[in-house]
Amino acid sequence: MTNSTEYAARLKVDYPEKLDRLTTFFRLIWIIPIAIILALITTAGETVTVNEVGEVIRRGGGLPSGLAVATALMILFRQRYPRWWFDFVRELARFGGRVFAYLVLLTDRYPSTVDEQAVHLEIDYPDVERDLNRWLPLVKWLLALPHYIVLVFLGLLAVLAAVAAWFFILLTGSYPRALFDFVVGVGRWVLRVGAYAFLLVTDRYPPFSLR
Repeated sequence: MTNSTEYAARLKVDYPEKLDRLTTFFRLIWIIPIAIILALITTAGETVTVNEVGEVIRRGGGLPSGLAVATALMILFRQRYPRWWFDFVRELARFGGRVFAYLVLLTDRYPSTVDEQAVHLEIDYPDVERDLNRWLPLVKWLLALPHYIVLVFLGLLAVLAAVAAWFFILLTGSYPRALFDFVVGVGRWVLRVGAYAFLLVTDRYPPFSLR
């Protein structure tokens, strides 16, 4: 049973006592294959063109935005969130979480497309008729605007924290715990906002917290 005080989307990453210096040093190179796979999935349905002055024009928001719109319409008109649909969204979020964790050096294990590994991401399946207001999906993306603003700054700090951790790992073989907890906290915050505004699994407003 899920604790009623817990948010509907949760993220935990196992803290590694030691990290490999070699894989850390070449992380931006070694992540390329799995990053391409994730990009191919998430950009499905998006078209990219270059106009006559060399500007890149993107049309369509890719799979995540398409799923968000389709889910909103499903809740609005049918008050349903098909289980298979939810399972796909959750597994895609888990895969993205593993790639994120590997990119920002939280783990040495190459991201799996199946196994949970050290990244524990949970999203609760909603009872749509009981727990979700059918009209809120129309405005949740707007209500989350304060979070977007905060996350822009937190995201920049998380990048700086990951860069600092890169140097620490190369020198000591370990990720400073304070930096680790901060980066995981930012990822947790992003997950909660996504669960509220785009995955639409909860009507509970996300807390402004890294915990």
